[in-house]
Amino acid sequence: MILSISGVVLLGIVVFLFFRKDGMKASHGLVCSLFGFYLSSTAIAPSIRAGGASLASLLGGIRF
Repeated sequence: MILSISGVVLLGIVVFLFFRKDGMKASHGLVCSLFGFYLSSTAIAPSIRAGGASLASLLGGIRF
């Protein structure tokens, strides 16, 4: 749960920066949000979630 909340916050910040700095229009953000909601209800959603978890564990394992 913490990972998904962190991911949502991070992606929200990225979308905000795109909106403010790169000229992304509100309609583009709305379309991306709707696409995300529709994608989360498909059969591919568990694969996407597993890929995100795998990427997070990969990034979490990097030692500096």
